[in-house]
Amino acid sequence: MSVEVDFRRITTKTLQVLKHKGIKITALTAYDFITAKLLDNAGIDLVLVGDSLSNVFQGNETTLPVTMDEMIYHTKAVCKGIERAMVVVDMPFMSYQTNVDEAFRNAGRILKETPAGGVKLEGGERVAESIRKITDAGIPVMGHIGLTPQSIHQFGSYKARGKDIEEADQIINDAVVLEQAGAFAIVLEKIPMELAEKVTKKLKIPTIGIGAGMHCDGQILVTPDMLGLNVNFHPRFVRHYAELAKTIDSAVRQYIEDIKNNQFPTDKESY
Repeated sequence: MSVEVDFRRITTKTLQVLKHKGIKITALTAYDFITAKLLDNAGIDLVLVGDSLSNVFQGNETTLPVTMDEMIYHTKAVCKGIERAMVVVDMPFMSYQTNVDEAFRNAGRILKETPAGGVKLEGGERVAESIRKITDAGIPVMGHIGLTPQSIHQFGSYKARGKDIEEADQIINDAVVLEQAGAFAIVLEKIPMELAEKVTKKLKIPTIGIGAGMHCDGQILVTPDMLGLNVNFHPRFVRHYAELAKTIDSAVRQYIEDIKNNQFPTDKESY
């Protein structure tokens, strides 16, 4: 059953209200104007300009190569298509890991140069000081713990995190620390459903799951994955709500055939 929520503009306060009322938060990624406009028109609550654009837009194997300039460029395009949803921007690799002051400057740059409503940082306790300084300046920050793709070379694989007691306890601790540092929400990526439920119940701020089960306050997926555009990526947590790769292939093949057979353009399609 679809739950209609009449909010003219989604903000950090709105997300808090949704958690309090037990209404699930919906989130997807966007990297361009047209996609952002379609998502916004459909009623999505939160649009993440994710560093996943490194994978699905630029064709890189990891999220690491994308730069601040590129994130800002894509965010400007996305925001032009948004009227209702909250837009959050991933801070790319090495834009906040060096020191607190650099993290603060880069977060400020994103909000100064784009109309975005907040930024997202990966990591737990180690980024808490940066989150505290950024939020103290009035910049909303979303946390991200569990599997953090920017740390892929440290992890060595994209397997689920938090399966052993020690790592699960660390994830819970990280979540609490990020909330205390001022984060307005936390993404929980690829952790056991029971662990995500514990974290969600422990926090006053919303949790947004990706591969973390049904008990999070909301869910996010990478839009090209959800739409069936990324045919070579089949993680168990992605549900295909469309098969657009097949639709596009069929359309392009028909277009080619029509041109080859002089079926396009017709007189009606000519001046």
